[in-house]
Amino acid sequence: MYTVAYRLSGNQSDAEDVVQESLLRVKRGLERYVPGSLHGWLARIVTNVFLDETRRRKRRPQTHLPDDPDRLLAGGPAADEALAMVSLPDHLQDALTTLPDEFRQAVVLCDVAGLAYDEIAEQLGVPLGTVRSRVHRGRLRLREVLA
Repeated sequence: MYTVAYRLSGNQSDAEDVVQESLLRVKRGLERYVPGSLHGWLARIVTNVFLDETRRRKRRPQTHLPDDPDRLLAGGPAADEALAMVSLPDHLQDALTTLPDEFRQAVVLCDVAGLAYDEIAEQLGVPLGTVRSRVHRGRLRLREVLA
């Protein structure tokens, strides 16, 4: 869940928030879960939380407080977070963040989460052909940015 959230959001803090909200939604929706692809169900919840958060931020822009190093706690990331961040080089993560949301979602769910096109189509609520198109166009844009 963290890996998908990190690849969608592009930074550790937002990814942690997305995972936390996703786990709350999993707890609330667990009794309605129909056995099937648990991995796909969780990835769909993470994607929906990310989209909700993105929409919320567009409606209510935030002003950031100045950094106060005395208030920050020192500490390293957890082992699974460190592995997720190490597994994709920074230049690739930066390239992912330049993609439009619909392309980034399709590429992350396909290439990072390893979901099949039909699962991605179900999660995003778009036709299968649209998923294939978005993955293809997203990969093309990534190649352009990385070239």
